[in-house]
Amino acid sequence: MSTSMTGTAGKSEFKPVLWTPGDWNAFFGFGTNILVNMLVLTGLLRFVLKMPDSLVFGRILPALGLMMCLSTFYYAWLAYRLAQKTGRSDVCALPSGVSVPHMFIVTFVIMLPITIKTGDPLKGWSAGLVWVFFQSFILMIGGFIAPYIRKITPRAALLGTLAGVSVTFISMRPALEMYMTPQIGLVCFAIILVSWFGGVKYPKGIPAGLVAIAVGMVIAWGSNLFGLGLGGLSVKGVGDAFASFGFSVPIPAFGQVFSGFEFLGIILVTAIPFGIYDLVEAMDNVESAEAAGDEYPTTRVLTADGAVSLIGCLMGNPFINAVYIGHPGWKAMGGRIGYSAATGIMVVVLSWFGIISVLLALVPVVAISPILLYIGMLIGAQAFQTTPVKHAPAIVLALTPHLAAWAKLQIDTMLGATLDAAQAVGALAPDKVGAVKTAAIASLPQQGVLYHGLEVMGGGSILAGLVLGAIGVFVIERDFVKASAFALSGAVLTYFGFMHGEAVGVGGGLGVTPGVALAYAVVRLDSTRSANTAPAVFRFRIRRCRMRCRPNEIRKTAESGAGLPTPDSSAVRCQAATSHSRGEPRSSTLRPFGVMTAPPSVISASCSATRPSTTERFKPRRSGAGRRSAFSASHWSTVRS
Repeated sequence: MSTSMTGTAGKSEFKPVLWTPGDWNAFFGFGTNILVNMLVLTGLLRFVLKMPDSLVFGRILPALGLMMCLSTFYYAWLAYRLAQKTGRSDVCALPSGVSVPHMFIVTFVIMLPITIKTGDPLKGWSAGLVWVFFQSFILMIGGFIAPYIRKITPRAALLGTLAGVSVTFISMRPALEMYMTPQIGLVCFAIILVSWFGGVKYPKGIPAGLVAIAVGMVIAWGSNLFGLGLGGLSVKGVGDAFASFGFSVPIPAFGQVFSGFEFLGIILVTAIPFGIYDLVEAMDNVESAEAAGDEYPTTRVLTADGAVSLIGCLMGNPFINAVYIGHPGWKAMGGRIGYSAATGIMVVVLSWFGIISVLLALVPVVAISPILLYIGMLIGAQAFQTTPVKHAPAIVLALTPHLAAWAKLQIDTMLGATLDAAQAVGALAPDKVGAVKTAAIASLPQQGVLYHGLEVMGGGSILAGLVLGAIGVFVIERDFVKASAFALSGAVLTYFGFMHGEAVGVGGGLGVTPGVALAYAVVRLDSTRSANTAPAVFRFRIRRCRMRCRPNEIRKTAESGAGLPTPDSSAVRCQAATSHSRGEPRSSTLRPFGVMTAPPSVISASCSATRPSTTERFKPRRSGAGRRSAFSASHWSTVRS
């Protein structure tokens, strides 16, 4: 059987190919993505938390490598099973690795404060382990709830909030790094663009990701000959990196996990909301993979993330595993099954032999940045390309909380760095730091920076984007009952601080942000009122039937007083819309075409379908406050089956 086939083969005898030429592209792209994350993570442990190298390279990184290897191997196996089941050779494994947002959260919100408070990095490490311990169970339990959430949530909302993450937290930093060192960044970006978007093949089929990294290394090291120092690489740095060479395997850390329970109060405040964040993010990424053609079971994905995170935690890894954004990107590069397993092997070699620091000294990070920007571009575009055009406003609405969260993060980072610098040079007394920060934030509105608005809107951005996007979709579809349901969920989540709040709680009994919670409740009441007072209209449900009506002929027949023609007549021809089943009319839904009036009647007819085996009956439905006139409204309402 040809390895280049992308269609469907005989399922009983189909054996998926484990490695294809496209896997090289995906391996270098995804592998460098994982490498960058591991380098950043190592820097946080060594330079922010001040953990000793014996702990970082001897305990944490080996455990991290084990967790990620188990994860990538599992998703390669899941892809193999899906390819075997469907008989397709274009199935792409889900990308996975350490969760990047949580990498910063557990560092700066959990481990760093406890390390500073106790003066012991080991205490901070133990607290991080407990944090992951609880997160793991939230994921495993949530895996059984997530499919129901996906079923009722519009695709535009799921992919819209994911696009917000990709545009802000995935794309912006690499883009800025590229323009800080354009001699490397833009050149490597051009190499990737002409290949992955333009379809240009490099000599002997060399992957574009590898070409970009090689060119970036040549420019960076070559610039040292002229004293330019592009990329920040040096021979001395390479020599120092070899000091971390060694071999370490994961060792159980049960004692460290349970000793961290003394900080349980601090940990649970963030573990629960970010566990829910993980839940929603994983659902979004599974939805993204389904939009690209690969349908994975949500429950298995979430429980797998929870299980491998728990294993990593018990072996000493304070970072949680997650399915990554980017499946459509790696699939578009040609990635199938092998790239995921190969990345797992790479991670084990890097983490167990202490090679990470050497690679950091050899490869300029800016040469890898264009790959991350490419992934962000693809995910952002997918939200618009795989949903109905009329849902575009809802997608933009789902983006906005992430823009606010990203802008707030930039301001907070700038203020923190400024205050630290002022203290370092002796220009600011330590006891004045809080007062100065408060005064600086209070003065921002006078400069046109609405910090408080960014803080409220960006709180719990992934949940906020999902709820706002869902409300937008259902309002566009005039499904006000479902819009009101999501508005009510937004009110509840906001009341307890999961959305539009910086902490979980009840805020003295009135909610964390009572004004926003009340506003969502008002939206809910308004949507309910709109649903109850809408004019009486008939709604058609036509299941598994491909229909397209000729409205002019139907209108002419109806206005003549003869009532509506039966679907078997020449005035009606049917073909289903092919819209996705969540948030827009299903493939079995008759879309509105124009004004329809007719005498009161009860219509029941057989649908003449293009596939007689799927022919079913359809019945008009009445909505509104008990009106009985058929087609008394000025349009047909669109309904999801």
